[in-house]
Amino acid sequence: MSAFVSDPGLNDIRDAAGHGTEVDVAVHLHDGTVRLAILWTQEILLSANDADQVAQALQRAAEQGRRITVARPPDRPTSA
Repeated sequence: MSAFVSDPGLNDIRDAAGHGTEVDVAVHLHDGTVRLAILWTQEILLSANDADQVAQALQRAAEQGRRITVARPPDRPTSA
């Protein structure tokens, strides 16, 4: 099971050129890192509306990542 949770609001976002390329924004539940993945190729062409949805998903992921890192206990130094 992956520790990443994808934004469900991007399920219908596809490459505007019709290549079937998808985009995914996900947050790692343990460390709060945000993953932006472009699936099936190295780039994606988005309509203006889809680009706006991706930007909003990244903002949501960033906020969730901040909440996760704030909730984590700080790393404790180890004694040598």
